[in-house]
Amino acid sequence: MRRRARGGEQENADRWVVSYADFITLLFAFFTVMYAISRVDSAKLGAFVGSTRAAFGPRVPQRAAPVIEGIAPVFPAAEQVKRDAVRMIEMSGAAGVVSVRPDDRGLVLSMGEHVLFDAGRAQVKESASGALAAVAAILRKSGCKAVVEGHTDSLPISNARFASNWELSTARATGVLALLIERHGALPERLSAAGYAEFRPIASNATPEGRVRNRRVDVVLLLEGRQEADR
Repeated sequence: MRRRARGGEQENADRWVVSYADFITLLFAFFTVMYAISRVDSAKLGAFVGSTRAAFGPRVPQRAAPVIEGIAPVFPAAEQVKRDAVRMIEMSGAAGVVSVRPDDRGLVLSMGEHVLFDAGRAQVKESASGALAAVAAILRKSGCKAVVEGHTDSLPISNARFASNWELSTARATGVLALLIERHGALPERLSAAGYAEFRPIASNATPEGRVRNRRVDVVLLLEGRQEADR
């Protein structure tokens, strides 16, 4: 009986070893996990920090690499420019004359041929003054660089003044640019002009309605131009 008691006492006395082994195992697992999560991928961290700064910083780049592949970041400042543009167009009474749409490069302020020109001509009509004043005000407010782009439909031009749609679209773009600067106070160092003829349509040239939409002048706000204004 004594031997049994002694054996039982020895068995109970050694039970702490089991608990100690469990504790050491858990401690090892804990430090293994801590070590694993502490190994940060510096490239991914850099991309995350850069995208966060681009999204919430005061400057707006033209494009930024997404944190997650396939998901483009949203720039609050770009949305603010769009809201300001819509508000200023409405306040100026040009809501049905100047349209606003997003673009890969920034924001497009678009005016149809009927607003700016007579058919086949590049001289800007006096009645377009209100629309151009609204566009110039948006340019000043945004601080962006911009490209004034002339576009035509696919029908060949047939008059003595212009030999092709290239010439017509370019003349219209430069005419609008000149008025934005000379009459409405747009800064010339932030503007450029381009003519694209019929080669950048926004609708089908197979229908009269589509051709009307394609005959236009776009003022493209390049949102990365805000960087120059911030300096």
